[in-house]
Amino acid sequence: MFIMKTIKLLSMMKTIKLLSMLAFAGIVLASCSNDDDPEEVHEEETITTMTVTLTPDAGGTTITLKSYDSDGDGPNDPELTVSGNLTAGATYSGSVTFSNETEDPAEDITEEVEEENTDHQLFYSYTGAIIDVYNLDLDDDGNDLGLSFDLDTDAAGSATLTVSLVHEPTKPNDGTIADAGGSTDYTATFSVSVE
Repeated sequence: MFIMKTIKLLSMMKTIKLLSMLAFAGIVLASCSNDDDPEEVHEEETITTMTVTLTPDAGGTTITLKSYDSDGDGPNDPELTVSGNLTAGATYSGSVTFSNETEDPAEDITEEVEEENTDHQLFYSYTGAIIDVYNLDLDDDGNDLGLSFDLDTDAAGSATLTVSLVHEPTKPNDGTIADAGGSTDYTATFSVSVE
C-alpha cells in the first residue's frame, strides 16, 4: 500500500511539474510578443507611363513629352515621344502625371504621389537650350514636390530634360538627387529641340 501511495504521489508531482512548465512557457512566450502595431508597408506601384505637359505662358502650342514602359520594371527600354519643338526664349508651365497602363482602366499613380507627397519628390536636370527648371508646388511640410514646375528656354538649339520621381528622399535637400538620396521610382530623359 505504501508503494501505491508513493507511485500516486510521484505521478501527481510529475503532473504538477509538467503543468508548471507549460504555464511558465506560456508566460515566456506572451512576454516575448510585440504589442506594437506593425509599421504599415506600402507596396510599390508599377508605373508604365510618365507624361510631361508643357504649356507656353505667352500662348502657342502645348508640347507633350511621354515615356511609356510597357513592361514596367522589366528589361525593355521605354518608348519616348515628344509632340513638337519648344520655342526659344519662352517660359512653359509644366505638369507631370504618372499611370499604370497594365491595369484596365489605367491606374492614376499621380494621386498616390499627391497623397504621399512628403515621401516623394520630382527632380529635373537639363542640358543645352534649357536655362532653368524650378518647382512650383510643395508637399505638406513645405518642401519641394515638383508635380508642377516652370521651364525657361534659351536661344535655339538642342536640349535634354531628365525627369525623375524619387521615393523617400531626404527633405529639405539642395534640389539634386545626389543630395536627396532615396530610391528612383521612375526616370526618363527626353531629347528636345528649341527653335
